Amino acid sequence: MAVWRGSNYAWRQAFTMGPAKTALVIDDDPEFRNLLAEILRQNQWRVLLAEDGEQGIQSAKEHLPDVVLCDLLMAHGNGFQVCRALRALEPIHRPKIIVASGSDFPADRQAAFEAGADDYLIKPIRSADLLSVLSRVTPQSNRLEPPPVSHAPNAAPRAASWTEGLRLKFWGVRGSIPTPGPATVEYGGNTSCVEVRAAAQIIILDAGTGLRPLGGQLLAEFGDQPLELTLLLTHTHWDHIQGLPFFPLVYRPQNQLRILGYEGARPGLDAVLTSQMESPFFPIGLSEVPANIKIEELKNLEFHLGQVRVQAFFAYHPGICVGYRLSYGGRSLAFFPDNELRYSENRPAGHVTPQAGAAEFARNEHRKLIEFLRGTDVLIMDTQYDREEYQAHIGWGHGCLDEVIELALDSQIKHLFLFHHDPDHDDAKISQMVSHARQLVGQRHGPLQVEAAREGLVLELPVLQVQGA
Repeated sequence: MAVWRGSNYAWRQAFTMGPAKTALVIDDDPEFRNLLAEILRQNQWRVLLAEDGEQGIQSAKEHLPDVVLCDLLMAHGNGFQVCRALRALEPIHRPKIIVASGSDFPADRQAAFEAGADDYLIKPIRSADLLSVLSRVTPQSNRLEPPPVSHAPNAAPRAASWTEGLRLKFWGVRGSIPTPGPATVEYGGNTSCVEVRAAAQIIILDAGTGLRPLGGQLLAEFGDQPLELTLLLTHTHWDHIQGLPFFPLVYRPQNQLRILGYEGARPGLDAVLTSQMESPFFPIGLSEVPANIKIEELKNLEFHLGQVRVQAFFAYHPGICVGYRLSYGGRSLAFFPDNELRYSENRPAGHVTPQAGAAEFARNEHRKLIEFLRGTDVLIMDTQYDREEYQAHIGWGHGCLDEVIELALDSQIKHLFLFHHDPDHDDAKISQMVSHARQLVGQRHGPLQVEAAREGLVLELPVLQVQGA
């Protein structure tokens, strides 16, 4: 249950005085959406409902509500994007925006305010808390005609024309910061970057420092042959984008790079990627590189790259962060480089839920993740901490090894790769974590194979069925 029911007479009386105001509720969870609507209607609000960000933005432009209650993590436009779109209407109309989220990361709260939110509530939401915020922020609307809506279609990607099957190679496996040196030789010290080849596509997952050696390999393999590449970003924390300025293929005019991601903070994806290459940080701007680069801020949680089906799932990590599941020819891999599990039956002692109802909400989100991952051939997931370390890092947005093993077994994963290795973990520590993980699997008598992601490691998944058959 995501909302606490019930409101006392004092709150109800506060909202029965004066003319009724209009609230727009934007949330992709129908139960939560309807519960909010019920609370509002009981307190004399006119209610409009939208099930995703695009629908909500259109409804706000058409109906000019006094207040917008918006979920943070949604398909077709996340909460940050909704805030930015509605603030772009000023001075024509300025509704009060309340962002509601299951994320209690301070960075997300701050980003919501920077994007234009007036308040931020943590799910599950109590009626009294919601009504208190509404009482405080309810505005006088300035209603004029909104500008027309633009619907620019996304161009379909063109593909390379040479590969078949599904093949992945690790180029960067470390979290937070590169860690070169003698203690990280076995597993590697570059930050997040994985290459996937499937159905005539070269797909790159994240652009950490591993992107530089990947670029060198592509040049050695293809020379001056034009390449069309797709880069899928899980999020824009620096260890996932810092390799982009050093990717040699963007300095060849014959190449095309399509960058896709869900960044939703106020500047937008294009501004975030461009800013790290601005003077004085870098001598060449992203707009000045010779290659044809196209940056697209995604809204849909499912799309295709050629014949490869891509599904996204919001990860539990500060900011807009997703994991991807790629499927082709009866095979699938999932990539969650930064993620903390919201719930575990074996959560370490000392974890305190912030308020009643939060545990059930977390349990429901965990079930959704299990269903998203169910039956995946390969899962690459954040396992930054062992059980003891995690005790001191609960709420940081990174994974606990024991809990990820539990998730992988419950999701019937075939092959798990430990990922986002902690900067302070040397090769011996990572090998120790692999041994412990295999012991946990043995205790459950599961068929799960466990390895630690290692730079240079290649995995081939032969196609099991003809696509479309």
